[in-house]
Amino acid sequence: MSDEEFDDESDANELEKEGEDGEEEKESAELEEEVRKQDREMAALELISNPLTEEIMKEGLSLLCKTGNGLAHAYVKLEAKEKDLTDIGLLQNYIHLRYVDLSENQLRDLSPLGSLIHLLWLKVDGNRLTSATLQELPYLQIASFAHNRIKDTEGISHPRLGSLNLKGMYVLGFQHKEVFFTVCPGKGSLEGLTLPLIASVSLRERNPGDIRSGSRETSQPPHPRATRK
Repeated sequence: MSDEEFDDESDANELEKEGEDGEEEKESAELEEEVRKQDREMAALELISNPLTEEIMKEGLSLLCKTGNGLAHAYVKLEAKEKDLTDIGLLQNYIHLRYVDLSENQLRDLSPLGSLIHLLWLKVDGNRLTSATLQELPYLQIASFAHNRIKDTEGISHPRLGSLNLKGMYVLGFQHKEVFFTVCPGKGSLEGLTLPLIASVSLRERNPGDIRSGSRETSQPPHPRATRK
């Protein structure tokens, strides 16, 4: 090979390398721009406050039941899914609720649920929760926190909880999609989880109709009648 041919081949290799570097830089720039776009969208979302309202409550309330001494009635089920809710403070006034579905919203704080002392069934899948911490709910039997950003089980200490859905939970840096955690009744603990009646921490989703007093999974005394606030 002559010196001229060698120089031509070197120039071609350099041009090819420059082309590859240019493509990589372009892809990197596009990726950075996409990340910045997502950050802007998230920042814009942060500024939007969308609290639970009486109108949404009226649309989502159902299942009329007796309360107190049996002479009064109240709706005990609430479904408020896909409302982009950021604040559920209004729920503190609805202590008679027993079944609550707040899936697919923008919630980060569940503390108002601590007032729902008669709550049996809770579903808050697909929110922006980083913690499942709640004030102890004495009658809560089934809870689902799937597809959130929860990294541990701190704050889950409900004495009658029989089924807990943590699908998508991050443990030790890994997202668990098909994992079943088994906890022995009265002895189990998982990352601080201590529940006297729980049989398993699984991915299984349940509906309100799955609560059956005296069943193997929810073997606790019948729920007492709710009292008015």
